[in-house]
Amino acid sequence: MTKGELLAPAGDMECFEKALQFGADAIYLAGKQFGMRSAPSNFDWDTLRSAVTLAHQKGVKVYVTCNTLPKNEEIDRMPAFLEAVADCGADALIIADLGVMSLAAKYAPKLERHVSTQAGVVNYQTANVLYDMGASRVVLARELSLDDIAGIRAKTDPHLELETFIHGSMCVSFSGRCLISSYLTGRDANRGDCAQPCRWKYHLYEEHREGQFFPVNQEEDGTYLYNSRDLCMIEHIDDVLKAGVKSMKIEGRAKSAYYVAVTTNAYRHALNDYYKEGDQWKLADWIREELEKVSHREYSTGFYYGQEPGQNTKDGGYIRQYEVVAVCDDYRDGVAYLSQRNRFFAGDTLDILPPSGIPFEFRVDRMFNEAGEQVDAAPHATQKLTIPTETVIPKGSMLRKKRML
Repeated sequence: MTKGELLAPAGDMECFEKALQFGADAIYLAGKQFGMRSAPSNFDWDTLRSAVTLAHQKGVKVYVTCNTLPKNEEIDRMPAFLEAVADCGADALIIADLGVMSLAAKYAPKLERHVSTQAGVVNYQTANVLYDMGASRVVLARELSLDDIAGIRAKTDPHLELETFIHGSMCVSFSGRCLISSYLTGRDANRGDCAQPCRWKYHLYEEHREGQFFPVNQEEDGTYLYNSRDLCMIEHIDDVLKAGVKSMKIEGRAKSAYYVAVTTNAYRHALNDYYKEGDQWKLADWIREELEKVSHREYSTGFYYGQEPGQNTKDGGYIRQYEVVAVCDDYRDGVAYLSQRNRFFAGDTLDILPPSGIPFEFRVDRMFNEAGEQVDAAPHATQKLTIPTETVIPKGSMLRKKRML
């Protein structure tokens, strides 16, 4: 069975390390310029060089996003940027603009060129033209069905790789090309600075009735007109691979290291199980449950089966069933050494995500603060704690608690 690539996001070095730890085959990230996510801290040149070295030691590839739509004054800075990315040893550039494609061939010729989903590739003719221009991969538009993807695969050069998103936030605009943020806030979504107005709550005002508003539906809280559900294909990775997809991509460069750890781990285990079981594969219950333990909007399968993902018009918030309460700094001689992240109590049963990726539960019977005093609660952010326990909690484990709803 031909194995696909699991491609994980990284907005900073902590996220990058979690993607490596939990089994990504490749990681995509951004430098300080030209990436479609300006909110994350992103990578300066020294950090990028270190990340690439670390990844390559583990056989993992690094792709650098260069997928904004640059204006004239920005294009002038592009050659130096491309040369610097190549100097850091990255494996590929993710590009949306045809002018940047041409510059990359000249100034970073050894790097693969992947065409971003921002380019909106929806047919085999466009994919073939991009391949002739030097693209080794196209990230297909998120609006395609599996049948559409299979049709593109059948009529493109087999050396051209296809990549699609399999998990994460969806955009109500076509392949992310949107001007709503620019109109309402002056923040350009096509330069990585989206204010996400699609997640805001809207009311309808009538022109001649000043000061009066009318809900778009009959709910008192108004309607979230544009708030798309999140994508989740964890139960359908077999269909994605059979359609001819090479690289399966998790959205989330603006999300936390915990999100990267959980999603990468879940899809890694699902894929490994599928490679072992083939057509007899069935998703393990615990893997599906893991994706409920990160903040997310209501899940859907997007456009893959011909339907639209649909909008969640009731609210613009996330479903948050769990929160990380601590990280294990070390475990030795029957004692777990923790750094607290959120409040928890003696007597709590915590859910552990260890570096092995197989979750288990653990009850906190006793815990002690830095002064060695026994305490009933851990209320202070980042405080150090020790917990005596015969249950081995491996270093690097994330300790989670189910939230009271």
